[in-house]
Amino acid sequence: MRFLRRSTTDSATTDTETPDSEAVEVQAKAYTPGKGKATPKRREAEAKRRGPVAPPPTTMREAMKRNKELRKSAKSDPEYKAKQRNAAKERRERMMAGEDKYLLPRDRGPVKAYIRDLVDSRRNLLGLFMPLAILVFVALILPYPEVQRYATLLCTVMLLGMIVEGVLSGRRIAKMVRLKFPNEAIKGTSVGWYSFIRASQIRKLRVPKPRVSPGDKI
Repeated sequence: MRFLRRSTTDSATTDTETPDSEAVEVQAKAYTPGKGKATPKRREAEAKRRGPVAPPPTTMREAMKRNKELRKSAKSDPEYKAKQRNAAKERRERMMAGEDKYLLPRDRGPVKAYIRDLVDSRRNLLGLFMPLAILVFVALILPYPEVQRYATLLCTVMLLGMIVEGVLSGRRIAKMVRLKFPNEAIKGTSVGWYSFIRASQIRKLRVPKPRVSPGDKI
């Protein structure tokens, strides 16, 4: 009987110990020991891969050299080149549209915009200035004295007509600008020269693009 009791007690002890050992084994498998330190952030990990941070430049020459190297490395990046092309294209489009922010200093302001509209609303003899210059160049190349003589005569007459037209147009535009902007300090020579330069350009090549058509009332 004692033997049977002992075996019963032993079996009970074994049964009670078995679940505990299995629980310990499962817990040991599921438990992950700590690293002993915090997980580094992404920025810190990237900085560690890149290496130590370079010390700040001590001289202006060193700073310029470092900036030059940074610009060179950035320009070799295809994404940087694409962004630069898109930005240049956008600036060009806005400049051609006449937005003040993207215009050259000489073209900014409502006074200059009004002068451009006055010039663009008329057909000017000055618009033939560049084609006339090409004609003179071609005439000088040709080995025909008669052609050169007639071309020179024609160009002289055209230039005189352009000068007269430029002076009269400059005075007219300066007068209209003073009436439009009475509170502005308008210089006749400045307005006349700006209108002369604008009128002497081929219409399709004018920057910014004309907002009005020939014959429109301003």
